[in-house]
Amino acid sequence: MDQQTYNYGKIAKAIEFIVANAKEQPSLVEVAEEVSISQFHFQRVFTEWAGVSPKKFLQYITAGYLKEKIKESSNLVELAELAGLSSQSRVYDHFTSIEAVTPQEFKSSGKGLDINYGIHDTPFGGCFIAVTERGICAMAFIDEDSKDEQLIQLAKKWHYANIAPNQAATKIYIGRIFQPAENSLEKLPLLVQGTNFQLKVWEALLNIPKGAVTTYQQIARSIGNPGAVRAVGSAVGDNPIAYLIPCHRVIRKEGVLGEYRWGSLRKKALIGWEAARQ
Repeated sequence: MDQQTYNYGKIAKAIEFIVANAKEQPSLVEVAEEVSISQFHFQRVFTEWAGVSPKKFLQYITAGYLKEKIKESSNLVELAELAGLSSQSRVYDHFTSIEAVTPQEFKSSGKGLDINYGIHDTPFGGCFIAVTERGICAMAFIDEDSKDEQLIQLAKKWHYANIAPNQAATKIYIGRIFQPAENSLEKLPLLVQGTNFQLKVWEALLNIPKGAVTTYQQIARSIGNPGAVRAVGSAVGDNPIAYLIPCHRVIRKEGVLGEYRWGSLRKKALIGWEAARQ
């Protein structure tokens, strides 16, 4: 197991323990004992990963904090524009663009398309990623028992494509995603299959800056369909590209994080990590 994945496993377990025992305010010693590493080592690993102490991290995933963040994100388009204007001298988060397959390409299930895939370690555990010349077509966080499932799902969606493992090719993308170069504004294209409604929702998700959160209701309003909250929830859940299409930034209006396709605990880690680094 890669050290990065090992550390994330310890951090995820610590977050779970801290959240479950938040009322008791567990000490650093108690949390370190829970994850079976020394207090000094745990403090160092967690702070290197999150950028803040475990106690501070807890603040970023509480309902009170998240409710305030929801208020800030009432206008997603304006928020995205502000994020862009304030990010000219550093890494720009809004660096993805969606391209949908044509109806004919959808019918042909990727015939003639070359897809390379790989599995890599990230700050949030293992990650399956598949790429084409036109962009990233699949990305998912995985655990030990879900590696084969991702490849099966990829083959079902792109039935006639030429699918092959290529760690070297996909590693380049993983590096750009999780360790982007300073001042890099080059877009990462995404190639997706979806209905017009799903595409609208996924494009709206791209307007949520890193460190911000929004609600299903706000997404529905932003695409001009305020009555489609349930359908928005389904489209968010069908997101084919983890992290880059940031469905983890959509929470319930009560400030509750809610479920996540790749695990509710990972959603806590993603939101807290992004908030701490803003």
